[in-house]
Amino acid sequence: MKYFKLPDLGEGLSEAEIVEWHVKEGEEIKEDQLLVSVETAKAIVDLPSPVSGKVVACFGQPGDVLHIGDPLVEFDSQAEDTGTVVGKIPEAKKSKVSTGASTTAKSSVTEQFIIGSPHASSSSHSSYSQAKATPSVRALARRLDVDIDSVRGSGPEGRILAQDIESYARVDQEKGQGETLRGVRRTMAKTMSLSHQHVVPVSIFDVADVDKWAEGEDTTMRLAKAIAAACKKEPALNVWFDGEHMSRRMCSQVDLGIAVDTDQGLFVPVLRDINNRSLKNLRDGLNHLRADVKARTIPPSEMLGATITLSNFGTMAGRFATPVVVPPTVAIIGAGKIYEDVVVYKGEAQIRSVMPLSLTFDHRAVTGGEAARFLAAILESLSKKRIK
Repeated sequence: MKYFKLPDLGEGLSEAEIVEWHVKEGEEIKEDQLLVSVETAKAIVDLPSPVSGKVVACFGQPGDVLHIGDPLVEFDSQAEDTGTVVGKIPEAKKSKVSTGASTTAKSSVTEQFIIGSPHASSSSHSSYSQAKATPSVRALARRLDVDIDSVRGSGPEGRILAQDIESYARVDQEKGQGETLRGVRRTMAKTMSLSHQHVVPVSIFDVADVDKWAEGEDTTMRLAKAIAAACKKEPALNVWFDGEHMSRRMCSQVDLGIAVDTDQGLFVPVLRDINNRSLKNLRDGLNHLRADVKARTIPPSEMLGATITLSNFGTMAGRFATPVVVPPTVAIIGAGKIYEDVVVYKGEAQIRSVMPLSLTFDHRAVTGGEAARFLAAILESLSKKRIK
């Protein structure tokens, strides 16, 4: 028997959720035939079979989360069991739109498939449940329709006891069943926790006068250009910071992560080299990225490497916020909803269009003066008429 295990999907991804099986147990399949689609935190990946043979068993159901090295499929195959590379997924094709990376109809990876014993990976036996519990407690959880992986054990070394399951079931009955976070939302929760543990955040706020803007001005692109201009004047915020080694890397190119809200959760695709691109080129690139995000076909590489981040939440609602800095970046800009306000302009009270801005920075790497100068540069850029 041969076992096809979940391969290393690259880009720092350690787990994936089964979306759909394309084969059945007992089915004879050919090499490179599509086996299963899995969802990572960043994209949906199709995994082809590395060998021809009969499918003896499929490990896991749609919705199960597997880790790298967990068995996916057991084959009855004549292929030699060498424990070495037997196949490779083709590289993604280059996109025609310059966004800084590549896209495909469905994201694929260039990682390798390994055939071997299901015991070869230390994580193999923890494929579907990490919970410490006896078989009888697991049976009780199934009978009461409790997700045992969501239960906090009160026994020795965190072991889950029968009363833990019963208590959880009572809460389900009173409050409704809990939902285990998957995919993008799961990764978002982990990322926010990481930020909370490692970043020393400080936020400053101001209001930009945008009354000179032409009708129909592209708000997001103006913000992108303003951020690029501010990074040029105050480069200390366009930085990667390594808190463990207390070092920072000054980034000459401005790669802007732009938060995109979806039903699945928050995505942050990266718009590359914004300081050397026209407004039209940036808009085309962002439209392409957003389309790929909505379709869940964006390659993981398109969401890595941001040097600074923008959250343009004002397209929906809100004025000020305290957006979250995600390491290794040191700054994020939040743009609120443009509104009319009475302001003093050239010594007179006037009704003018203004945009509230919020800047959160990591005070370990950025001084208050650097942050204030950066925000002032953004305000100056946004106050101008249309730019190219």
